[in-house]
Amino acid sequence: MSWSLVTVALDGPTACLEVGGELYRLEPSLARAGLPGAATVVDLFSDWDRSRAALDKAATLVRAEDRIPAGTPRLAPLLYPGKVLCAGANYYDHLKEMGVPDTRKEAQRLFFFFKPPRNAVVGEGATVHMPIGTKAFDWEIELAAVIGRKARAVKAADALSHIAGYTVSIDFSARDHNRAPETFYKLDWVAGKAHDTCCPMGPRFVPASAISDPQNIGLKLSVNGAVKQDARTTDMIFSIAEQIEILSHIMTLDPGDVVLTGTPAGVGAPKQTFLSVGDRVEAEIEGIGALSVTVQEPLIG
Repeated sequence: MSWSLVTVALDGPTACLEVGGELYRLEPSLARAGLPGAATVVDLFSDWDRSRAALDKAATLVRAEDRIPAGTPRLAPLLYPGKVLCAGANYYDHLKEMGVPDTRKEAQRLFFFFKPPRNAVVGEGATVHMPIGTKAFDWEIELAAVIGRKARAVKAADALSHIAGYTVSIDFSARDHNRAPETFYKLDWVAGKAHDTCCPMGPRFVPASAISDPQNIGLKLSVNGAVKQDARTTDMIFSIAEQIEILSHIMTLDPGDVVLTGTPAGVGAPKQTFLSVGDRVEAEIEGIGALSVTVQEPLIG
């Protein structure tokens, strides 16, 4: 039986098992399956292989008394992940729209940047706040891969076996804060990318087994109902497996870490079209679902 994982706001963050379109409290379902004590989704990644087997069984053991009321607000499914690493400029069409003159793979060097997991990761709804002082707030839909097994110096051929599953994410950026043309380093990735609330994830985590080919799924992002990004992961320059290989040679990837795998063309920067307070952004990925957020005023104090 298929299942996914969700976290909702119900007397505090409550981890849920989603089966047949209904949400059920995770902890009692897992206890019936022989895995007691898993109070959060992140807890499951301490031994993902064991957890996955228990979740398969728990999906057949859900009970009506554990059902979550319809309409309960959803949080990010993983509260909170370990490291959040983001691949930069990893779609051919995105390179082209950003004015990169040579878009051949052999001319690229994959790079990553961090987002702070506790402050940046939020769920759906009125959760995203405009960075203080920005006039160039931009969107990027991203397929997010969640690490399930420790990965250090792995090869691409084995890399996908280290992924537990996937969720939808939006990498919100303050493009004007990102640029530092007067300095020798030219770009400031922390100032542009690490703002509070600017890494929404959701609406659910799906296991890797639910996505038959993560290198061939559709991504679509709209702003106030107008489609801005519409692409497939086939256009990635460096595959998800290659990203895990490269990252795991830089640092150890731990269970519960998240890797945002790049964004396709259609961001606001090339046309200088940016977000305003009140704008609604919806990001949808085939096989996972749609994540919708509304931009709010900056967080002060």
